[in-house]
Amino acid sequence: MSKESLIIVCTKCSAKNRIPRNRLQDNPVCGRCKAPLSVDRVNGQPVDITDNTFNEEVLSYKGLVLVDCWAPWCGPCRMVAPVLEALAQKYSGKVKIAKLNVDENPGTASRYTVQSIPTMLLFKNGQKVDTLVGALPKADIEKHLLALM
Repeated sequence: MSKESLIIVCTKCSAKNRIPRNRLQDNPVCGRCKAPLSVDRVNGQPVDITDNTFNEEVLSYKGLVLVDCWAPWCGPCRMVAPVLEALAQKYSGKVKIAKLNVDENPGTASRYTVQSIPTMLLFKNGQKVDTLVGALPKADIEKHLLALM
């Protein structure tokens, strides 16, 4: 595959779509079913979300989402960050990993009773299905993700 294009898997019909990198901002659609393609997961990186974007990015999302509730001053949160980045790359196209800074977005943290960080909220098709608390090893987080796929 060329470095100039990416393969994006459609979350509706699972078709693989080759999209030139310079066209990602053009809101690409699936060639088979014409559904909008999710370019937020395209680079295999966690997506930053806010109280304002939470509903669109998480609750309206068809599929599995892990929301990392964190803060910049939190040591264990900084330990988990590279693990989540690795999981975002490994499961790109299958799991959306989102990061919510609880200091800047207290509404969502309060809504889901986040009392300590890091807390990882797992959503499937807009419904909260699990909560993980603490700086868990990669294998433990991955086990929870695989159980929900």
